[in-house]
Amino acid sequence: MGFSFQDTHYNIAAGDYVILPNATLASDFTASDDFQGILMNLSEAFVTSIAIRSNYGIIGHLSLLRNPVMKLSERDFRICEAALQYLRMRMEEEKHFFREELLGSLLTAHILDLYDIHARSHRDLQVSERVTSLLRGFIELLYNGEYIRNRALEFYASRLCITPHYLSEICKKVSGKPASYWIDRFTMQEITRLLRQKGLSMTEIAEQMNFSSVSYFSRYVQKRLGVYPTEYRNNLLKDNRPDR
Repeated sequence: MGFSFQDTHYNIAAGDYVILPNATLASDFTASDDFQGILMNLSEAFVTSIAIRSNYGIIGHLSLLRNPVMKLSERDFRICEAALQYLRMRMEEEKHFFREELLGSLLTAHILDLYDIHARSHRDLQVSERVTSLLRGFIELLYNGEYIRNRALEFYASRLCITPHYLSEICKKVSGKPASYWIDRFTMQEITRLLRQKGLSMTEIAEQMNFSSVSYFSRYVQKRLGVYPTEYRNNLLKDNRPDR
């Protein structure tokens, strides 16, 4: 199986566990004829309601935004597969008087197992409650589309009442990337989505993304993709052209 996430393509092998923290950022799903998998869809409200020791939720979230594929050991794969199969079986018990509470507890246990798998590869990372709150606020601003109107690091730092340097430092400590990386990543995800819409001109895209000029928009894209937006679009058209 394969898919694209934030303009990066991933090929999935047997035993991989894919977690999409934001499914709207994924596209171009493909699967082989013999593909088999288990799919689970969780509400954000449920996931965020789980209190995780050491505020691990935000660490995992940022990590999954960078790479949503977890490579499982044989032992971890068996644990996850058994948990999901058991959840599927218990979901069929619609007459259970405490069905919602039961499924919530089973899902919580499974999510804690996933956090444990991820945390084993990030043993040295500890995050305070304040840093967790700041990073959650930063990511929420991006999810709310602020990158369309504001791409300056100073804007986000001001909204969070901290310095730009401190915002970049805590982002780098938790995710391995500075705050500017995340601003650019959300911005480029939206730009490439718009470039796929052939009916939009470069001027219209630049205006939608609040760039002061088409030339500035082109330089911004070229610096981050290595090609100008017109070239990127032309390459997309070539890739989608039917064989003759």
